[in-house]
Amino acid sequence: MIAKLTGVLDWTGADSCVIDVNGVGYLVFCSRRTLDRLGAVGAEVGVQVETHVREDHIHLYGFADRAERDWFRMLTGVQGVGGRGALAILSVLGPDELAVAVLADDRKPLTRADGVGPKLAGRICSELKDKVGGMALAAPVPAAAAGPASPPGAPAGDGGIADAVSALVNLGYGRAEAFGAVHGAARDLGPKAEVSALIPAALKQLVKT
Repeated sequence: MIAKLTGVLDWTGADSCVIDVNGVGYLVFCSRRTLDRLGAVGAEVGVQVETHVREDHIHLYGFADRAERDWFRMLTGVQGVGGRGALAILSVLGPDELAVAVLADDRKPLTRADGVGPKLAGRICSELKDKVGGMALAAPVPAAAAGPASPPGAPAGDGGIADAVSALVNLGYGRAEAFGAVHGAARDLGPKAEVSALIPAALKQLVKT
């Protein structure tokens, strides 16, 4: 299996490119986001590769970074999302934007991708919600981003609130806005709300603002 390609960019198209590796040209299907990052024809390039082997073809899908590759793997695990469909989604939404959309159950951004209607967008959000929440909580929060301790008067269940805030910080939100959104969600859901409920509720508030 091919996991990575490094060579000279020989040609680019609307959804693919050819990378020349020691005189052998590999056709690699890519998102628009990755193609834009490869640069001009003739440049030295390197891409992460996901190899799909089928009875009638072998397709190489290339990614500028591992985050996009990981999202490709998750998306193609959803019924109704093939390789080209996953690339269409990744062409309109980066990994962080996808995480926010899925956790907030915000289907509209997903429908901007060719071939993705409301029903499929809903299935993507439903099937990937727990996986994305786990990814966000598993990633460590840098010390600089952790900020000061929660102020007095915070709602009960502070451990869950802290985890939810950390998850939003890992998704790129500032600690202050994440803190406010999570506390707003905790007030709406009650002091015993679990992290799995706090994160999407807080994201919905952030999306509205």
